[in-house]
Order: sequence, then C-alpha cells, then structure tokens
Amino acid sequence: MNTATAKLPTVPFGPHQISRLIMGDNPIYGYSHFNQLLSQHQQEANTSDQVMATLRRAEEVGVNAWQNTLTERSAADLKRHRDEGGTIQYFCLSRGGHWYDDPTLIDEAATHNPIGMAPHGSGVGGRCFKENRFDFLQDILKRIRDTGTLVGLSVHNPRLIEIAEEQDWDIDYYMTALYHLQGAQEEFEKQFGYAALGEIYLREHRDRMCGIIKSVSKPCIAFKVL
Repeated sequence: MNTATAKLPTVPFGPHQISRLIMGDNPIYGYSHFNQLLSQHQQEANTSDQVMATLRRAEEVGVNAWQNTLTERSAADLKRHRDEGGTIQYFCLSRGGHWYDDPTLIDEAATHNPIGMAPHGSGVGGRCFKENRFDFLQDILKRIRDTGTLVGLSVHNPRLIEIAEEQDWDIDYYMTALYHLQGAQEEFEKQFGYAALGEIYLREHRDRMCGIIKSVSKPCIAFKVL
C-alpha cells in the first residue's frame, strides 16, 4: 500500500473523527476465543516492542482508534505509545465485571483520557440483563457520563439494545458483538441436552445483530467480526 495516497476513510464519532476500521486487542493480549495454547502464543509474541510496532503501522495506514480492555498491561502500552509520539485515539472497555463489582473504578479509567468508555458486554451488560438490574447498569453509564467522555454500551445480546432504545438511555454509541456466545450455548444445550465443548458462533445471531445495527441511529462499533 502506498501510504502517501491510500488511507482508510474516516467517519464522525461525536466530536471526533475516527477511521471506519479500528483496532481491537483480543489477538494482542491473548484472548483468542479458541484455546489456551493459542492465547499463550499470542501473549508471548506481542511484547511491548511488538505492540508499539503494530500501533505505528496502524497509524501509517490510517487506523486512528484503538479499543481495548483496560488492564495494567494495556494501560502501560497505551502510555508508551503516547510517550513515543503516537496519537491513536483510545476507546476504553472495562475488564470483565470490574465495574460491576466496583463502579468507582470508572473514575480511574477516565484518567487514561479515552474518547469513549463502555462497560464489558458480558461481565457488566450481560450480567445486569440476566439479573434484571437495568437501573444499576444505567447508574454505571451515568458514572461514565460524569467523566466527560462519550458513553458506550457493549452488547452481546441484541435485546439489550432494544431495551436501551425503547427507554431512551443516555448513550452515545453501542459496541455490538455479531455473535451472542452465551445465547448460542443455551440454544445448543436446549436442543441437544448437553453443553458444547467450545464456543459456538451462529450465523443467525450475526444476521439479527446486523439488523439491529441498521435500525438504530447511534454509531455502532461491530466486533467479533471474524
């Protein structure tokens, strides 16, 4: 690719301008969604130096945003990239159920200067959905709003987006998983009477989420694309 002439297109995202393709972090930090061995290899391969090289290359071709799960390691890599002159924009996702267990961690996360923050799709959003704790989930979203950053809602189950839209929750964007893994496991067990050995990705779930994405007016960041 000729980086002097070929750049990824960008779109408005609140007051920001982001590339239509943004970086995630599962392959970088060893969340392979395949097996522990592959996850281990991913972690070993992606040293801090390698992550810096990946981020620099992303910026060269026009990828100007990075969404990752906030951990000590990812925060250190983000800081190093910035210290070395990188300008990639940061979307913060909570680590599992951390913000569910301790919502005050949202204030600490905001110190990393993200352009948007979202509670984890299964560890927070999915858990609140299962436990019917929608008021608590909205309190978490309000805490994000109070930090001054864009408010995101990460969703695996499309029904949660429908509820947020029906009740007009104060949200700026959705993170939309194209596959509902927990739902697929439940459907498998209901049909066959036993648990699947690994994760299940149903085409029907992808089609339903794509329909939801088309139906809402808020920006959506689609993930689990591959």
